[in-house]
Amino acid sequence: MDNLSDALKKLKITTTDSTADSLEGCLDCLLQALAQNNMETSEKIQKSGVLQVFANLLTPQSSCTAKVANIIAEVARNEFMRNPCVDAGLIPPLVQLLNCKDQEVLLQTGRALGNICYDSHEGRNAVDHAGGAHIVVDHLRSLCSKTDPASEKLLTVFCGMLMNYSNENDTLQSQLINMGVIPTLVKLLGIHCQNAALTEMCLVAFGNLAELESSKEQFAYTNIAEELVKLFKKQIEHDKKEMIFEVLAPLAENDVIKLQLVEAGLVECLLEIVQKTVDSDKEDDIAELKTASDLMVLLLLGDESMQKLFEGGKGSVFQRVLSWIPSNSHQLQLAGALAIANFARNDGNCIHMVDNGIVQKLMDLLDRHVEDGNVTVQHAALSALRNLAIPVVNKAKMLSAGVAEAVLKFLRSEMPPVQFKLLGTLRMLIDAQAEAAEQLGKNVKLVERLVEWCEAKDHAGVMGESNRLLSALIRHSKSKDVIRTIVQSGGIKHLVTMATSEHVIMQNEALVALALIAALELVTAEKDLENAQLVQILHRLLSDDRSAPEIKYNSMVLICALIGSEPLQKEVQSMAFLEVISKLRSHENKTVAQQASLTEQRLAVES
Repeated sequence: MDNLSDALKKLKITTTDSTADSLEGCLDCLLQALAQNNMETSEKIQKSGVLQVFANLLTPQSSCTAKVANIIAEVARNEFMRNPCVDAGLIPPLVQLLNCKDQEVLLQTGRALGNICYDSHEGRNAVDHAGGAHIVVDHLRSLCSKTDPASEKLLTVFCGMLMNYSNENDTLQSQLINMGVIPTLVKLLGIHCQNAALTEMCLVAFGNLAELESSKEQFAYTNIAEELVKLFKKQIEHDKKEMIFEVLAPLAENDVIKLQLVEAGLVECLLEIVQKTVDSDKEDDIAELKTASDLMVLLLLGDESMQKLFEGGKGSVFQRVLSWIPSNSHQLQLAGALAIANFARNDGNCIHMVDNGIVQKLMDLLDRHVEDGNVTVQHAALSALRNLAIPVVNKAKMLSAGVAEAVLKFLRSEMPPVQFKLLGTLRMLIDAQAEAAEQLGKNVKLVERLVEWCEAKDHAGVMGESNRLLSALIRHSKSKDVIRTIVQSGGIKHLVTMATSEHVIMQNEALVALALIAALELVTAEKDLENAQLVQILHRLLSDDRSAPEIKYNSMVLICALIGSEPLQKEVQSMAFLEVISKLRSHENKTVAQQASLTEQRLAVES
C-alpha cells in the first residue's frame, strides 16, 4: 500500500515531460492494487485527485493510454466511482479514443465507458452528449463480419457498452434503434453464434430493445425469428433457454414476428419442451413448462399465426394443445384453455370445434375446478366457452350440451375475473335463444346474484356485464315471468341506471328491455319505475343533443308505453315532453322524426 501511495503522489505531480517508463510503473502499481482490493484502492484513487490527471493522459499518442483506460474501467466497477469519473471530465477524452485504431485501446475504452454507464444517469448523459454511442454502433457495423478472437472480444465489449448505455432508458434505446443498431445486432448473432459471450451480449441487448414498440417493427424486417429459433434448438442449459425466452416473449407481441416464429419452427421446440417437462417436479423444468406454454398461447394471439396452426382443425399443433386440457398440470390446463379461446376467434374455427366435442372437454375441466378450484383455469375455460358461443349455430348445441348449467356452478364465485367471464358466457348463450333466456330469467338465485353484482362499483366490468345480462334475459325471453322475477329481485332500478350509461349499446339494451317491461308488465313494475325516476331520465335523454338517434327513438317508444300507467302518465304531462318531442319532428334521422310525430299524437290524445 506504500507503493500505491507513492504511485498516486507521482501521478499527481506528473507532467507531460514525465518519462513513459515512470508513468508505466505508477500505472502498473495501480492496476496491481486494484486487482488485490478494488474497492479500497478505488477510494484512495478518488481521494488522491488523480482522476483529473487521467483526463490529460488519455491521448491517442501516449503509450500508456490503454493502461489508463483499463484503470478507469476497473474503478468504475464501483457505483460510488462513476459520478466522480464523469465529474473529472473523463468521458470526452474516452469517447475521442473510440476513433483510434489500436485494438487494446479500443477494448479498454469500451470497458471504461460501459462501466461508467452502468446504472448511472450522469454517465449515460455524458456519453450521449459526447456522441459515444454513434461511434460504437459504427464499430459494430465494420467489425461485424470479423471472426478472429480479438475482434470478437471487442464486439462483446462494445455490445456490453451499448447495453449499459441504454438499459431501461427509452430515450437512449430509441436513439440506438434510429441509428440502425438492430439489423447489425441480428447479423452479429447469426455470424457469431458459436461465441457464447458475444451471443449472450446480443441476447441481453435484444431484451433491452425488444420492449419498445418501434424496435419490433425493425426486428420484423430482419431474420431475428430464424436466428433465435436456430440458437434455441442448440441450447441445453436452462439459463441459456431462459435468456432466449426473455427476448422471444416481447418480440412475439408483434403479429408479423409471431408468424415468422411459427414459420421458423418455434412451436415444435415449445411442444418438445412441454413434453419433456410436464411430469417433472424440478424447479427449472416447472419454470420452462410455464414459459413454453405461455409463449405458445401468445403466438396464437396473432390471426395469421393462429390460423396457420389451426389448419382447419386438423393441425398437429391444435391436436397437441387439445391434449393439454385433460392434463393433471394446472399450467397446461390453463394454457390449453387459453389456446382454445385464441383458436375460437372466428366463426369457422368455433363451429368446427363445437362439432368436434371441445365443449365437453372444457366442461369436464370446469368440473375439476368447481370446489376451491384454480381461478386462472376457471377464467380461461369460461373465456373459451364464451368465444365458442358467439356463432349463432353453436348456441343451441352448447345449451343442449348443458353449458349453462356448468357455468351456473360458478355463481358462488367471489372472484371478479371469473364473475365477468361467467356473465359474458351466459349472455352469449341466450342471444336470440328465447327458451334458454326464459329458463335462466326465472332462476331466482341467478337474478338475485345479478342484482347484487349490478352494485359492484369496484368492478366496472362485472357491473356492466350484470346489467347487460339482466337486460338480455328480458329482451330475448319477452317473458312476463322473467320480468316479474326481475321486479321482485329489485332489478328495475339497475336497468333504469343502465339507460344513462356512457356506452350507447348499453343505453339501447336498457331502453329496449324497459320498453318490453312497460308493454308486458307495466302494473307490476310501475312503482319501481317511478322510484327510479325513469321519466326524468327519458326527458334528459330526449333533450340532450348528444344522444344517439337510436337512443332518442327508443326513449320515445318507451314514453308511449309508460303513459298506460296513471302515475307515470302524470309525470310525463308535468314535464313538458311535447315541447322536446315537437323539436324532434325535424330531426335529420327520418326514423326519429317519424317516431316524434307518432309520440306527439299519442301525448296530445292522452292530455
